[in-house]
Amino acid sequence: MIANHIKLDLIRNIFLQWHGKKADFIQKLPQTASYREYYRISFDKNTVIGVFNEDLKENEAFLSFSKTFSELNFKVPKVLQTDLENNVYLLDDLGDMTLYSLIHANKHDYKSTPKLIEYYKKSLEQLLKFQITANKKIDYNYCYPRAKFDRQSILWDLNYFKYDFLKLGRIGFDEQLLENDFQKFSEFVASVNTDYFLYRDFQSRNIMIKDNEIYFIDYQGGRKGALQYDVASLLYDAKAEIPNPLRETLLTHYLDKLESDYNFDRTDFLKSYYAFVLIRIMQAMGAYGFRGLFEKKVHLVKSILPARKNLKYLLDNGKLDFNIPHLHTVFENIITSEEFNIYEDRDLPNNKLSVTITSFSYKREIPIDLADNGGGFVFDCRGLNNPGRHLEFKLLNGRDTEVIKYLEENSDVENFLSHTFLLVDSTIETYLERGFKDLMINFGCTGGQHRSVYCADKLFNHIKNKYDINIFLSHIEQGIKEEVIR
Repeated sequence: MIANHIKLDLIRNIFLQWHGKKADFIQKLPQTASYREYYRISFDKNTVIGVFNEDLKENEAFLSFSKTFSELNFKVPKVLQTDLENNVYLLDDLGDMTLYSLIHANKHDYKSTPKLIEYYKKSLEQLLKFQITANKKIDYNYCYPRAKFDRQSILWDLNYFKYDFLKLGRIGFDEQLLENDFQKFSEFVASVNTDYFLYRDFQSRNIMIKDNEIYFIDYQGGRKGALQYDVASLLYDAKAEIPNPLRETLLTHYLDKLESDYNFDRTDFLKSYYAFVLIRIMQAMGAYGFRGLFEKKVHLVKSILPARKNLKYLLDNGKLDFNIPHLHTVFENIITSEEFNIYEDRDLPNNKLSVTITSFSYKREIPIDLADNGGGFVFDCRGLNNPGRHLEFKLLNGRDTEVIKYLEENSDVENFLSHTFLLVDSTIETYLERGFKDLMINFGCTGGQHRSVYCADKLFNHIKNKYDINIFLSHIEQGIKEEVIR
């Protein structure tokens, strides 16, 4: 792995090659779902973006596609300088506003924000140009990892869903029955015409808005593929949470343009459209599992619940009329699973500090901080005597009188909590003084059943009686939630 200071030197050097003078300031931008690293470089009251990416083939694909798109006058970032030997290149700066950030800023209120709908319609119109016009110019030799979204690619995505979402999310399935459905489903999807350019990740976070114009980024995964995939990617983008009637309106807009401008039959498109909606949702869920649950990228974790709602809509409305019975069972298991309920977004009526307290089992993992602060406390209760070792307490938890009595008489829990309260109180008071909005506090023990539950309850009541703030309590292994919103 290349050290950060060496990467920064490479960014400085390529900028110096391009501009002839040193940069005034270089700021590393927050990393998103990819492993690429972006740097905003300031100079002479202007900015450009430096990119570091160790994946040479991905860099070559991006640069080749960018050249083609620029020649076609598509709205993509302009490549200013390249140094592929050192894995760096420079792009013009499109700013920070994405279509998704605009959606979020407007609280997903599409009805009161017609500009959002206009941007979606323009994006779909531009998508057709990528798919059909650019298709004739693209050098598909640069596609990575495959030149076509074929059956092999489909099976990769399905296995990504199985191993990185179903297994990490503890969703039950029968290995052989699932494999049977994967084979049938992949054969059907692979039979659709793939003679178009497939953008691969055409979603709201990859659509930039600058000076009221839309621009497109992150197309390095492009390859030959079916038209339906990218439309599904945009309209079933989980965190965008497009209302279903609006989805249908936008789909109709795309199909109208497809027929009028490109003489393509919408009936043929719709025969397999929802199969591609499903394959895209499963691929995205694989990312939510690996990059979210495993690598703890919070915005991907938060995508799980809206993606689950999309699955429910498809099932409830008969959109998935394919012969995949076990996959239907798996989808029902996802929809009814309690595993993901802790990731629900909160719609608070105030702007006060919110403290989230959890009990958890170390047999799993430390809960993800959904505020994405990367901080907070984790208190290990395993130094306290464990009631779970005694048969009479096996079916009880830290809220039962017998367990409470055992802990208070047979462990140093009072001293443990007195130190905990001092640390937490000090931090809460500092957060209140500095205007911070979120603090997470976790109590872990072996099973997340006795000691951690008891300690989390004690802290919850202590804070509730002392501070005028919002408090959320979650006993993960017990499926118990409480909250106090001031």
